[in-house]
Amino acid sequence: MVDKTSIQAAVVTALEKAPERKFKESVDITVNLRNIDMSQPKNRIDETIHLPHGFDNVKIAVLGKGDITTQAKEVNVDLIIGPEEIERLGGEPREARKVADEYRFFLAETAMMPLVGRYLGVRLGPRGRMPMPVPQGMDIRPIVQRLRSSVKVRTKDKKVFHAKVGTSGMDSEQIAENIDTVLRRVESVLESGAMNIHSVYVKTTMGPAVRVI
Repeated sequence: MVDKTSIQAAVVTALEKAPERKFKESVDITVNLRNIDMSQPKNRIDETIHLPHGFDNVKIAVLGKGDITTQAKEVNVDLIIGPEEIERLGGEPREARKVADEYRFFLAETAMMPLVGRYLGVRLGPRGRMPMPVPQGMDIRPIVQRLRSSVKVRTKDKKVFHAKVGTSGMDSEQIAENIDTVLRRVESVLESGAMNIHSVYVKTTMGPAVRVI
């Protein structure tokens, strides 16, 4: 496992080499794996990782009606979808794809899951964004707050994945701690841990990639 000092040094270099922009860019890592058969579902990664330092543009959608929508409004959830809207989106593939791409996490009342599966499953499932089922009476507010500081890491059959770990407006130390958190979690679910990680690169949206390990 690479130490956080080395990670931060790579982050500093990536931020310094990035072209100057008048807006905050995303900071992302690319992780290349090795010596692992990704055609086997058991070797694939599907993790929601809570970061020590969140960023403010993680979009969350809540699907349901009644109390869950009241709670969603209290924590300023980005999108609320009722049962009629779920069914309508099922007949609007272009709009449904846009929703699936734009929103990072989905929460849905458990009772709504069959409806979601029927009308939106084909859009959300392949993207790894099927909603987290929420039993009736559960308080979603702390869940939403936690997801706003989380990142989803999901691989398919490729030995490479990307993850957003911050923005160019964050301190390099904060970004480094986020990267360290992601790598430690990924190592914990890989068959051979750190030995399955071939290389890690960090970059801003428009900047060059800098090798971490």
